[in-house]
Amino acid sequence: MSQHPAVRLHQREYGHLGDGRVVHEITLSHGGLTLSLITLGGIVTMLWVPDRDGVAANVVRGFDNLDDYVHRNPFFGVIVGRYANRIALGELVIDGETHALSRNNGTNCLHGGTEGFGTRLWEIESTREHDAALGGPAVTLRHVSPDGEQGFPGRVETLVTYSLGANRSWRVDYGATTDRATVVNLSHHDYFNLAGRGSALDHVLTLPASRYNPVDASLIPTGIAEVDATPFDFRAPTRIRARLGDAHAQLAIAGGYDHNWILDDARIDTLRLAARLEDPASGRAMELHTTEPALQFYSGNFLDGTLVGHDSEAYQRGDAICLEPQHSPDSPHHAEWPTTVLRPGQVYRSTSVYTFTAGTA
Repeated sequence: MSQHPAVRLHQREYGHLGDGRVVHEITLSHGGLTLSLITLGGIVTMLWVPDRDGVAANVVRGFDNLDDYVHRNPFFGVIVGRYANRIALGELVIDGETHALSRNNGTNCLHGGTEGFGTRLWEIESTREHDAALGGPAVTLRHVSPDGEQGFPGRVETLVTYSLGANRSWRVDYGATTDRATVVNLSHHDYFNLAGRGSALDHVLTLPASRYNPVDASLIPTGIAEVDATPFDFRAPTRIRARLGDAHAQLAIAGGYDHNWILDDARIDTLRLAARLEDPASGRAMELHTTEPALQFYSGNFLDGTLVGHDSEAYQRGDAICLEPQHSPDSPHHAEWPTTVLRPGQVYRSTSVYTFTAGTA
């Protein structure tokens, strides 16, 4: 009898948008993981992971209905683009030409603007019950962003593939092309809670990064600083809440952690460790490997109980945290940082892999 875990892919209608377009849900199952996504924003609505006793829990926060995702979603589970994170003043200059971008975060453009990739209905490019290269099921989504969308230049065609593979891994592969010079910086905005409910602030976090970006009052980077002797040093495993109350100006500005860390391993385009997150109570742990140069860590500072999600849980401050592989925020205004410019004839590629384990009782 085969010892390989069952591989499964299921697709159904999830709901309809106001204009009648159908939103589909696709569920992938393999090797102990079950992931559900919808074609609106490529949103991952559920990710079931077993604990040390084999009991599965949904480790991503979100809603139970389409209406909330359309009208109240603070980026739960979305593909963020065309530019993840912030661009200062909603202004982009490429080859001497200035482009006015959508401003949806004060004067900043955040996550691609008011109608970024996370709000768009993506097409299902393909589904595969068994991907020969990765060993599990996979789905590829496609979105074409027209020239000028949210102020960004260039017609950008984007493909994003979700796949489940060996060792309880979820892989996200991004690809994009353009017909005009533009910027592309894609990421995934999952709100993780490895316990499945309650607070995530007792999770233990490790970030292999000795530098981070301090920010101004609008959360735009002001430069690069060392984490040494600050609450931003997660090079050794540290409970997230351990230093949240420290009297540090950067914690006060952001209301907690909402900053970008620059990975010490500078081999961009090579998969390497970006973060490890562990819930001591359940034994669940997640390692995130990425080809990106940096990682945004957000400690759920703005969750205030007004959003009610899975199992009627009202999400409070710190009930979930985000780990977003990316290029640094506002990179278009920093020529000395790794570029996010994509030109005709080039192909943007990025990969992130989330691997889950569970300790023993």
